[in-house]
Formats: sequence, structure tokens, C-alpha cells
Amino acid sequence: MIQPGAGSLRRIAVIGRGTAGSLAVANVAGHDPDGNCELDHIFDSRIPVIGVGEGSWPSLVQDLHKLTRLSHQVIQQRLNGTRKYGIAYEGWGSLGRDFCHYFSPQQVSYAYHLSADCLADLLREGSRARHIDARVLDVTKTEDGARVEFEGRAAEHYDLVLDARGFPGPADLHPGRHIDVSFIPTNTAIIRRCPAVIGAGRSGPVLRPTYTRAVARPHGWVFVIPLTSHTSYGYIFNREVSDRADVERDFDTLLSQDGVTEFEPRAVIPFPNFVHRRVYDGAVARIGNAAGFFEPLEATAIMLAQLQVGMILQARFNRPAEHRERDAPVINRFLVSSMLCCGLFVGWHYSCGSRYDSEFWRYARDRAWPTYRHIGDPAAVDCDALRRFEDMVGLINREVVDREDWMRTRAVFPLTSFAQIAQGLGCYPGLDAD
Repeated sequence: MIQPGAGSLRRIAVIGRGTAGSLAVANVAGHDPDGNCELDHIFDSRIPVIGVGEGSWPSLVQDLHKLTRLSHQVIQQRLNGTRKYGIAYEGWGSLGRDFCHYFSPQQVSYAYHLSADCLADLLREGSRARHIDARVLDVTKTEDGARVEFEGRAAEHYDLVLDARGFPGPADLHPGRHIDVSFIPTNTAIIRRCPAVIGAGRSGPVLRPTYTRAVARPHGWVFVIPLTSHTSYGYIFNREVSDRADVERDFDTLLSQDGVTEFEPRAVIPFPNFVHRRVYDGAVARIGNAAGFFEPLEATAIMLAQLQVGMILQARFNRPAEHRERDAPVINRFLVSSMLCCGLFVGWHYSCGSRYDSEFWRYARDRAWPTYRHIGDPAAVDCDALRRFEDMVGLINREVVDREDWMRTRAVFPLTSFAQIAQGLGCYPGLDAD
């Protein structure tokens, strides 16, 4: 296969050993099967990888089959996985009812519920990368590539660096570098590991349909992800609105209602909802949670990492090197726009409240979500995410939708997803809750 850009990629580094970093290592190997470029996988083994259970999109099913060359059945079992056919919402929206957001075609297309640590291990198997166990101090673009500086060892130079070190801490967030997606009203997750409710198949993968539960609660919502090894529960809330002790008590109540009598506390994770303004500059690419992060309501994290890694590697391997500097801002703008579209879709879920008239849900509906147009203003974010999002909402309000529009995906999520969420939340037709 002719790859006009391969000659400019003699050394590639991937930083981080979580899901995004492991996806990147596997994808580099897929683009360079003959091993013509050096590949370094850099991570600090002192930083643990917490596998709490994750959801995904159907695109991951085919990608893992292609990357690992294993059967779908073996992959699912290796991931402690179940087949996710959609998200079951409980108590969301102005109707306070239960509804499903199905993948399309409904009850045919599926993704995986998976154990994140198992996914990273699977992707790294057979990697030809040289492993560097060290703390990275800084990554900077240079005239002819990128420089990685380490603690306790000499710096290295690379033609491309894929940086998957995770989202920044509060002190590192800056309006000039990050878009603060505060129309998503949550910022903390309490994770608990509970006994499995679905047993592993004796002679093959579990084939019965499963769904991620998204359960509205007074202080936010709880995800429930069924794996064959355990069931992962996570309470997503806003620590500025709700006291953690109150959240923990309500978490206990939900588990009791579900018949769960024991659990293992896994983590309390504060997080920002943000998009980095400069995901890719031609030599350094932020991927995964380093590029942007949203609460896990629609399982966007892995899908966005797939998009980032795939687009950047496709451009670098298949475009001549002389186009790199002209390509970078175009690719960056598209990735920022796509991520912000996902953020708008997630934030939209809060626009009609829930069955609870609580302080959190009033804050989410009446204060956080109404800021979405101001935050997504094209002049402020230098992309067309807001227009793409509102165009999709406009389509579901039409009396007749043309086939060309039906088939087109303008805002990452397809029209079927917009229609299902709007109808389930009780805001169909119409967008505004402000």
C-alpha cells in the first residue's frame, strides 16, 4: 500500500497506557505493519489504571476485530463483556418516564460493555513498541517534530507524539487552552463494584441483549454496567450542588432497591467537562481524555478516541509531509467541533429535568443547560458545533425529512439518536427549555 506520508514518520511515541493510549499503539501497528517506524509506548507504572467498567459504541466491535484479528466471540469474553444494545433511561425528562436510546438498526447493532483494564491489556498484546517506564514532564512541538522531556532520563525527539495522559487537573485548566463545557452540570463520580448479575457463558460469550442503565436520582444519575465479572455502578453528581454524604446515602438506597447487599468502593473521581482548543498541531496530538472529557452518559470517550487516533494517523501516513502544516488546523477544527457536538448532545439530556424536583435537577435544567448557546458561540470556540447540533434538532422538527438528510450524520450522533432522545425526554418537537 502506498503511504505518501510514511517517510516522515520514522519515530512515533504514544504516552499513556489507558484505553486511548492502548488504542493508539494498536492503530500505529495497523498503519505500519512492516515496522518501518520506531514506536515507543511511554507510561509511568506508578500511575494505576482503574478498570471500572465501560460502555462503548458499535464502531468498537469491528475495530477490535480488525486490530486484534481475533473473533468477536473471543474478544467479548476477553473483555468480560456483554452485548450493549443501547442505554435504558429511567426517570429522565419532563415526562419522568423510562425509555431506551437504541443503536441503529434497533436490536441488531450492538456495542460492548467491557472492563477497561482488560481492553488495554488486549490491545497491547503483541505490540512491537519499545516500552519506556518514566514520568513525562513536558511535550513540545519543535521545528521538525516534537520533544518529550522526562524525569530522570534524557529527552527524546519524535516525528509524531500521541499524548493520552488524561484530563488536566483544575490548576491546569485555562480558558485560552480549554473550552469549559459547563452546560453539562456534573463534575464528580463515585464508583462502586458490585456482584455480577450476568454470568459468563460456559461455552461462549453471553449473547442476550443488555443495556446500560442510566437511572435519574435526586443528586444526579447512576450508571449501571453489567459485565460477566461484576456490575459497575457509578453515581454522577455535582459536588458544588450536592453534599457527598447525601449522595452516598442515596447511592446506598438505590443499591438496596436493586437488591445489592455488598459492594467494593472503587474510586471517587472529580472531573472537568471540557474540550481542548488545540487537539492537534501537526506534531503533537492530544487523544482521549487529554483532548476532551464529558461525563459518561452517552459513552462518548472511546468513540472520540477512535475518531482522533484514526483521523490523525490516516492524515499523517497517507498525506505527503509538505501538507502537514496546512492539514493540522483543518483536522484540529473538525475534531474540536465533533467533540463539542458530543458535549451538546450530552448536555441536552438535562434540558427537560427529571422526575425529581430537586436542587440538582433545577440547577441542571434552569441554570446549566441554558448557557449552551453562549458557550458554543462559533466566535468563542472557532468551530461550527452549535450549528451542526441545532441543524439536527431542526431536522427532527420537520414534518417531512428527506432521505438525504436522514442518511446524513451532521453532529456525530445520527438523526435516529436525536429523535429517540427528544421523544424520551418529552421535548419533541422543539429544543428550547430556556
